[in-house]
Amino acid sequence: MTTTSALAGRPVLSGRAVTVQVPATTANLGPGFDTLGLALALYDHLDVTVVDTPGVLVEVHGVGEGEVPTDETNLVVRAIAHTFAAYGQDLPGLKLVAHNVIPHGRGLGSSGAAIVSGIVAAKGLLEGIVDIDAEALLSLATELEGHPDNVAPALFGGLTIAWVTPEGPRHKKLIVHRGVKPLVLVPEHAMSTALARSLQPESVPHEDAVFNVSRSALLIAALIQSPELLLAGTEDKLHQRYRAAAMPETDRLITLLREHGFAAVVSGAGPSVLVLASDPGQRLVAADLVAARSETPWQALMLAVDSQGATVTRTDT
Repeated sequence: MTTTSALAGRPVLSGRAVTVQVPATTANLGPGFDTLGLALALYDHLDVTVVDTPGVLVEVHGVGEGEVPTDETNLVVRAIAHTFAAYGQDLPGLKLVAHNVIPHGRGLGSSGAAIVSGIVAAKGLLEGIVDIDAEALLSLATELEGHPDNVAPALFGGLTIAWVTPEGPRHKKLIVHRGVKPLVLVPEHAMSTALARSLQPESVPHEDAVFNVSRSALLIAALIQSPELLLAGTEDKLHQRYRAAAMPETDRLITLLREHGFAAVVSGAGPSVLVLASDPGQRLVAADLVAARSETPWQALMLAVDSQGATVTRTDT
C-alpha cells in the first residue's frame, strides 16, 4: 500500500523492492542500420531496494565486476534517477545488486540493457504513484542511449522496427518465425561503439541506399515468414564495410561464413558476429565451421529469440 508523508506531501517508498530481468539484444541485423533489433535469451538481472539511508549502494556480480562504477555514475543508477526526475519524484536511498551476464563492449546491447534495467526498475518502484506506459519507457531509454534500435527490443522483446518522429521514438514489435535460430559468436576483445559509429561516412552512394532499402524489406519477410531468404536479406552496403578495418577478425569470420551460405552479420557495433540460421542443424554446422577454420577464438552462444522483453516484479518484504 502506498503511504504519504504528511510533512513532504510525497509518497513514501521505504521498503519497496523490485527484481528486473532484461535481455541482450543485437541491432542492425545487416541492412537495418539503426532501425532493426532482436532480443536474445541472455539476461542481466537486477535487484533494487529502497533503503532509509540516502545515496546509493551498488554491487556488481559477473560481467563488469570490479570494472563498472558502483556510485551515482553507474549507468543503471543514472537511468533510475533520470526516470524519477522525469516524473518529478525525489530519488530515495537505493541498494542495487546487479547480476550481469551480457558481455560488455561486444555488440550485444549491454549499455541498452543497463539503461532499460534502470528505467524498468524505476517503473516498478513508482507503481501506484505514476503511470509509465510503453511509449514513455521507449522515450526515456532513447534519451539516454541516443538511438532506439537496441533499447526497443530490450524493452519489448522479439524483432522490433524502431524509428524516430518529431513526437519521439516509436516501435513495432514482430514475432520471429520459429525456424530462425540465432548464433552469436563472441570474441575475447571488445569494440567501442563510439569508434565504430565514427567510421561511418556522412553520405553513401544512391545505389547503396537503394540496395539497403530492398534488403531491409526482404529481411523482415525472411525473419517473420521465409527464413530461406535470410542470406540475401542480410546483405548490407551501408555500414559494415566501413567498419571492417577496425574489426579485421570479425570481417574475416563474416566472409568465411557467408561464403559457406550462412547469414552472418556484425552484431550491433561489433565485434561479435550474429548468424541467423534457418534451422537448428544449420546453426550447429556454422558453429563447427568456425571452430575448425577460424584463426582466433570465438565463444559460440546458441540463443533463442526472447519474445517477452524486460520484466519487473515487486519483491517487497
